[in-house]
Amino acid sequence: MSSTPVIGVLALQGDVREHLVALAAADAIARPVRRPEELAEVDALVMPGGESTTISKLAVLFGLMDPLRERVAAGMPVYGTCAGMIMLADKILDGRDDQETVGGIDMTVRRNAFGRQNESFETAIPFRGLAGEPVNGVFIRAPWVEAVGAGVEVLAEVPAADGPESRIVAVRQGNLLATSFHPELTGDHRVHEYFVRMVTGS
Repeated sequence: MSSTPVIGVLALQGDVREHLVALAAADAIARPVRRPEELAEVDALVMPGGESTTISKLAVLFGLMDPLRERVAAGMPVYGTCAGMIMLADKILDGRDDQETVGGIDMTVRRNAFGRQNESFETAIPFRGLAGEPVNGVFIRAPWVEAVGAGVEVLAEVPAADGPESRIVAVRQGNLLATSFHPELTGDHRVHEYFVRMVTGS
């Protein structure tokens, strides 16, 4: 791979343009991906937010689900935000019975855990591995991580609204990264820069 990686953005639903802009700002070559042949041409992939059941159905419809699973199993770096986090989860709570995921991260994710659209919020989040101020997390019908396996690194948490414990909102396992929130909406590209460093090994 060259020092400038080619990173795709799964362009089935969600904040595709915003991720393309953030990746370009993080010194990557960014391309939309809708077809298996486009997936084959990228070094890594971002899975945006949206509606996870719709993204799952569209991935099957466009013939992407099996190639995505194969690339993840082969070690392709992937970053999932919000619904993309759900797509990378091995287990889902409150999902549809027929909902499929790509999987790859040994975690259990609860869909829409932070509430409905009108309960969206922003909060400052300390993010392990990022220098400077906390990340501004934008949560829109966001999931949270209920449980992780031994191989999963927890990168960020927020205080629970209903008790003393915290909710996990960012994780990494090997080449896979996932956040409950939407850094592409904030103008702060540090999480995308973190992902680009994962891709390049720098």
